[in-house]
Amino acid sequence: MNLKIGFIGLGNMGAPMAINLAKGGNEVFGFDADNSINLREVTMMSSIPSLLEEVAVVFTMLPSGLIVKDIITEFIDNFNTNSILIDCSTIDVKTTKELSETLHKNHEIYMLDAPVSGGVQGARSGELTFMVGGNRDVFEKVKFLFTYMGNRAVYCGKTGSGQSAKICNNMILGVTMIATCESFALADKLGLDREAMFEVVSTSSGCSWSMNSYCPAPGIGPKAPSDNNYVPGFSSDLMLKDLLLSQDAACETQANTPMGDLATRLYKEFVENSNGSGLDFSAIIKTFEI
Repeated sequence: MNLKIGFIGLGNMGAPMAINLAKGGNEVFGFDADNSINLREVTMMSSIPSLLEEVAVVFTMLPSGLIVKDIITEFIDNFNTNSILIDCSTIDVKTTKELSETLHKNHEIYMLDAPVSGGVQGARSGELTFMVGGNRDVFEKVKFLFTYMGNRAVYCGKTGSGQSAKICNNMILGVTMIATCESFALADKLGLDREAMFEVVSTSSGCSWSMNSYCPAPGIGPKAPSDNNYVPGFSSDLMLKDLLLSQDAACETQANTPMGDLATRLYKEFVENSNGSGLDFSAIIKTFEI
């Protein structure tokens, strides 16, 4: 079944996702605040209202919860009744729940929170993982759409559960990347060859995605941003954003996350005071190479 689909936010992640939806045979209408963006596979629209009047399913991939909230609030009356909004942005759980309730209660619009993991490369190759929260029946109705953009869509539970899963996942990612970087720093001081350490750790109990698939040390393991001067696949700025979301959630729920807190502070220092902004999040290894 092919649909008319709207896609708002055509940046590094949104553009390849929209293109993959179109390659699946769907008619995709796109909008981005940067009007210089023009995707051959997508019908570009000059405004959000003109996009919304064409479709019953809308994807969003936007930088922050504030932007998501502003767009939905401003254009809520332009949605068609019984539309489905699938927000793939990574935003705070509280905003997600508030927007979902407003959309459904007052405007008969269903919202799924569906943040992703896999980065820009996963978006381009159609190998993203979607973490989805919201009404189960709505998820079942549209889950085939996720197959055009990814290889897995996990239903996580009620509204906000997708965002919850994403920030928990990325808190783990931030912590393990720092631990991986620290291990290379210690190995260097001990005179241990980096290749030898990788061979041991990647096949032992200390293995992790940060070590095995995304090694922060250049020239070791599968090709990663460290082999390309840390041109970002997932930037340090975005890692900091997600870690801050995790700590906001921890504060609201009184969860004890000392490692998450420390990782947040280390990435904040790296981004704001150590020239880490604009680099891949694995570039934090530079902090430990002293």
